[in-house]
Amino acid sequence: MFNPINALLGLFSLDIGIDLGTANTLVYVRGKGIVSNEPSWVAVDKRRREVMAIGAEAKEMVGKTPNNIIAIRPLRDGVISEFDITEAMLRYFIHQAHKQLFIPLPRPRVVVGIPSGVTEVEKRAVRDAALAAGAREAYLIEEPMAAAIGAGLPVTEAQGSMIVDIGGGTTEVAVFALKGIVVSKSLRIAGDELDEDIVQYARQKYNLAISERMAERIKINIGSAYPLPEERTMAMRGRNLITGLPEEVEISSIEIREALNRSTNIIVDLVRDTLDETPPELVSDLMEIGICLAGGGGQLKGLAERVSEETHIRAWVAQDSLTCVARGAGMVLEDFERFKRALAADDQRNPGGSAS
Repeated sequence: MFNPINALLGLFSLDIGIDLGTANTLVYVRGKGIVSNEPSWVAVDKRRREVMAIGAEAKEMVGKTPNNIIAIRPLRDGVISEFDITEAMLRYFIHQAHKQLFIPLPRPRVVVGIPSGVTEVEKRAVRDAALAAGAREAYLIEEPMAAAIGAGLPVTEAQGSMIVDIGGGTTEVAVFALKGIVVSKSLRIAGDELDEDIVQYARQKYNLAISERMAERIKINIGSAYPLPEERTMAMRGRNLITGLPEEVEISSIEIREALNRSTNIIVDLVRDTLDETPPELVSDLMEIGICLAGGGGQLKGLAERVSEETHIRAWVAQDSLTCVARGAGMVLEDFERFKRALAADDQRNPGGSAS
């Protein structure tokens, strides 16, 4: 329904692309690029159901809050698990994007990245949350498509291209041609699962309880999916499960590769299964253009080499792979007519939705 106030406020608002991720939320503003990259954490006062902090400030509180405050991630495996808190988080990021313009009630046009395997109900929840958070129009784009556009793959051409987008909650593999997804597969094993593998390895081998943040630091610093030119070590700190006392253990990249092996095997198998279903004509294109790795998980050391070895197709990591989905969503706004067909199917028929 047309709302003249929204239309007027929209004239002074910025178009925004949002990668609403399980681990991080990134915001792209049309004409400016990435303006925000913060953890998808919200700290809430349980008694009053009041939001205390959002983003980096909330993540700093994880594991350190008093009983009445909890720090949570309102998205799990890329979908909304806490609607009201997701709405508050989206409102925060929309206002952050407009803070230099001093607009009290921004009404932007928003494109939000969503996992390709979500249901219609989950899509509706994301669109409704964006509209409730202040968007005058909300469009959805599947994350592998947004990542491919952001990575500069030729998705609008007849030539086939392929992306492996490894986020916090989901890994998505897709093959594209002519602005559409030809084959896609999604898996709820990604960055979070890799962190959990390290937590379990420390518990089982060293009787050491470590935090998810410690596991994430280890994964980033010495984690790998393929033997490194020079293996490395790192101090792993936690609580000994037998004595209950703090303890520090020196752990090697070889051990961490062993810890991650189960999950990395599953991700590589997903890539192979996708190739198995890809039409031969497009496989020929992929052998020329290669397989692009995107998302935070795509930066895991040696993963590109591992995928190349297993598929016999060159694999490469997208430039600034963490921001690919947000940049892709933003590029849709920059050239809306060109990329309109890349949006989720219902958004092509019914352009967005208008907040009443």
